[in-house]
Amino acid sequence: MSEQNKTNRTPSLSSAHTTRRDFLQGSLAAAGSGLLSTSNLSALAEQTKPPKRPNLVFFFGEGQRADALSIAGNPILKTPHHDRIGREGIRFENAFCTNALCAPARATVLTGLYSRTNGALSNEHINTPLPKDLPLFTEILHEAGYEVAILGKIHVRNGVEDRYWDYYFGHNSPGNDYVNPFFKEGRKGKIGEQKRYQNVYPDDLTVDRALQWLEEDRGDKPFCLLIWFVAPHEPFFRARRHFDLFRDTVITKPVSFDDDLKGYPGKPKGFAEAENKIGTTTSHIAAASHEGLVKDYYAGLVAVDENIGRVTSYLEKKGILDDTAIVHSSDHGFFLGEFRLFDKRLMHEPSIRVPLMIRYPARIQAGTVRQEQVLDIDLAPTFLDLAGVPTPSHFQGKSVLPLANRPDPEFRKEWYYEYYEWPNPEAVRPHRGIRTERYKLIHYVSEPQAWELYDLHRDPGETNNLYGKPEVATLQLHLLDRLNSLQSQVPEKELAAEEKSKPASLTGE
Repeated sequence: MSEQNKTNRTPSLSSAHTTRRDFLQGSLAAAGSGLLSTSNLSALAEQTKPPKRPNLVFFFGEGQRADALSIAGNPILKTPHHDRIGREGIRFENAFCTNALCAPARATVLTGLYSRTNGALSNEHINTPLPKDLPLFTEILHEAGYEVAILGKIHVRNGVEDRYWDYYFGHNSPGNDYVNPFFKEGRKGKIGEQKRYQNVYPDDLTVDRALQWLEEDRGDKPFCLLIWFVAPHEPFFRARRHFDLFRDTVITKPVSFDDDLKGYPGKPKGFAEAENKIGTTTSHIAAASHEGLVKDYYAGLVAVDENIGRVTSYLEKKGILDDTAIVHSSDHGFFLGEFRLFDKRLMHEPSIRVPLMIRYPARIQAGTVRQEQVLDIDLAPTFLDLAGVPTPSHFQGKSVLPLANRPDPEFRKEWYYEYYEWPNPEAVRPHRGIRTERYKLIHYVSEPQAWELYDLHRDPGETNNLYGKPEVATLQLHLLDRLNSLQSQVPEKELAAEEKSKPASLTGE
């Protein structure tokens, strides 16, 4: 992060219709400020203890877009081990993140709360811990009798080193050195000093340590194992075994790739001036060419797929695969040349769409596919549901497991998106938005304010901005009203003094 980014502050995303409210207002007030106390967590965990609780494995991708899977129809990428999870379980074709940026997305997954509520708005303040009164879903599981471990790319407030882990092997960095990676290791809530490892691919080492931990004797205790990959994060270095992958593969340009040559018709000025364009900046040499970017990105996901296969093969050989609920998702999506973009941050589909698949034969029929809109805030309650542990009332998502039994058209009709970080390395402006099953409204909040409105049924590529056109005036007002309403329903955490932003709001006032 540049020195400018370190010294400038992230803007608030407060609506003109709402004021900054006490963090524990509303649903959080009901949960109580002492939520993380051992007695409260123990009481919550004791309410339900099923006879046999599944082990839990959570594979969390880094910038893996929803269509970066062969099971999702990718014509180039082959991901047999990913695919097995979806083929033998449930796959959600409309899964999304609520803030397409690494650290905020990871905080949301762990806390079950929007960025606006958990306070982890951006990649800034990365060494500041998450609020102590917000339990991680893993801590709730630990109180319920699970052993919990996290390995790989943590990249969330303080690396969650201040929270309890039976085993920890991670790094609090957006990427890692793909040649000589660095990790911290710890046990039973105590984390050691950072060490460097020579000549080993970081995700291979992560899975080596995960398999070693699985081999340990834990008696009858179930485990919850989080394996969070660093590939294919920039600089997209490949494992040596994959240097020849895709050498002769032709990479087709997205239909909107050359929209920059047309002046980005319909897009706001801020969109056109952002620096998240392939081949535009020396700070992103790894994104110098479209073909190189796509091939290296895919090669990283092949390595991820192999490592997922190593874990599932181990579980199968030990005879515990079907006793283990396996969840796969990603922190956010990634642009691969749409509008000549790379990276994420923006509320457009390649950036916010993520994969979500769950394999657990005891509760999920193989080959189930669902279309409901599911979000990253749903992951924490889903893990607790899998374990038979009640979900705290302050969580903002809901378990997706009921969708394994039957579709539910009313599961989620609309949802709220937020992106805060400013300034940022790609000059993507802060924005908020609403996505319904058909429409999307994006509001860039700083002056000059700007808007995008899309009919996703007729225009899935988001090339025809309808905002301001007379024929959508009524729809536009309705979506703006719903956007303000959704935002007002998400309590806003009062930030610490060192984290407070420059005066700004989602409406630009």
